[in-house]
Amino acid sequence: MSKELTVISAERQDGTYWRDIWRERELFYFLAWRDLLVRYKQTIIGVAWTVLRPLASILVYTFVFGILAQLPSEGVPYTLVVLTGLLPWQLFSLVLIVSSDSLLANAHLVQKIYFPRLVIPLSSVVVCVVDHLIAFLLVFGLMLWFGLWPKPQFLLLPFVTLLAVACALGLGLIAAALNTRYRDLRQLIPIVLQVGVFICPVAYLTSLVSPKWQMVYALNPMVGIIDAFRWCILGRTDIIYPPSILVSIVFAVASVAVGIKVFRKMEDSFPDMM
Repeated sequence: MSKELTVISAERQDGTYWRDIWRERELFYFLAWRDLLVRYKQTIIGVAWTVLRPLASILVYTFVFGILAQLPSEGVPYTLVVLTGLLPWQLFSLVLIVSSDSLLANAHLVQKIYFPRLVIPLSSVVVCVVDHLIAFLLVFGLMLWFGLWPKPQFLLLPFVTLLAVACALGLGLIAAALNTRYRDLRQLIPIVLQVGVFICPVAYLTSLVSPKWQMVYALNPMVGIIDAFRWCILGRTDIIYPPSILVSIVFAVASVAVGIKVFRKMEDSFPDMM
């Protein structure tokens, strides 16, 4: 009785490749669960760090920009201004860092067996999203503290979260592929993110940017994501620049498409370059 012969290689066609990813879903679950366990292994307070990290940043930004610099907040509690900017930015940063470093962190798997390598950066995103959801408890806490209640657009937050993940993942796939050849990117990405926190409206409102520069400023895809995040929570369109959201949507789709293409093109060389 003849049996179907399956040829495993890194050059398989795209249709087969995506079916392979589905077949390897158990590997995806295993890697995601492993990352979740490792992240808080041998920690005293465990997942509480997920809340304490953004909380510490909120206190620092509120003191420096809200109290010392006295940046205007357009009637919004400045703590909420910082929180609604910090959470999407931290999600973007974490996804970009983790996904870009995922191949090198799992080099022992890449070098020994074949499977769709895209499973690795995709599984690494799970721990970032879980962290974001836990840290989101701060939003509910501060909304209750300031007497604010969710508005209908609050239901759009999952879509905004998906936009942030897509933008970061697309860039992360490109960086992960290039990291196998040029290890300097591992040092460059954190530096770029340190600068990015100041050129994105994390600690201030987009409405503070001069009107003549807002169109240029909106070309930064994180501006639209942070604006949309603030709008979903605060429900005010007067403190955001709506066209920036369209830029973010276009960039998210384009970055994922380009990221997958670059990743797939270089995938067969990963074992040799590590």
